[in-house]
Amino acid sequence: MAEPQPTGKQILGAPEIARSLFRIAHEIIERNRGLDDVVLLGIPSAGVPLAQRLSEALAHAAAEDARLAGIPGPERVPVGTLDITMYRDDLGRHPIRVPQPTRIPGETLEGRTVILVDDVLYSGRTIRAALDALGSIGRADAVQLAVLVDRGHRELPIRADYVGKNLPTARTEKVVVSLTELGAADDAVTIQASAFAAAEADEEATR
Repeated sequence: MAEPQPTGKQILGAPEIARSLFRIAHEIIERNRGLDDVVLLGIPSAGVPLAQRLSEALAHAAAEDARLAGIPGPERVPVGTLDITMYRDDLGRHPIRVPQPTRIPGETLEGRTVILVDDVLYSGRTIRAALDALGSIGRADAVQLAVLVDRGHRELPIRADYVGKNLPTARTEKVVVSLTELGAADDAVTIQASAFAAAEADEEATR
């Protein structure tokens, strides 16, 4: 089913999203001194295609660095998915959630740096659930977080290591990330301020 087209003020379009991911890719390479043992895990649903795009951006950035250094480029960073459905703290209010497969490239986290990828960072509760889900699978050497948008209003002591755009918002506003992989006509980040957004503020607070 096609994703409904968002209305509201557009904050990022396709070119800005692409540039944000490319900048994040360079930051990841610099922080980790390369890409050895790095794995990306997208949080469904929008985090999965964003992780795939980030892997492509990392491949381009690493190839560029390798070319300048006169060395072979690294292999592409593997991408997996991390389902957090059963680790959410809002199942009592929203019990009908369909779990999605968790896929860990290489089947183990030992000795690896895991970068969680999501579209919007809000209260931090989604990431807390992701950390719990990750801990049930294994013990990574390090866990980092990359998000396309950080909209503030944190309820837990969680922060992103890599942010595409910091976006101050009101709690009654809703940030919508539309991606072509999820059925949207165009890539966009829009902000909605409406009665609909206000009515869904409680649900959005679980992000």
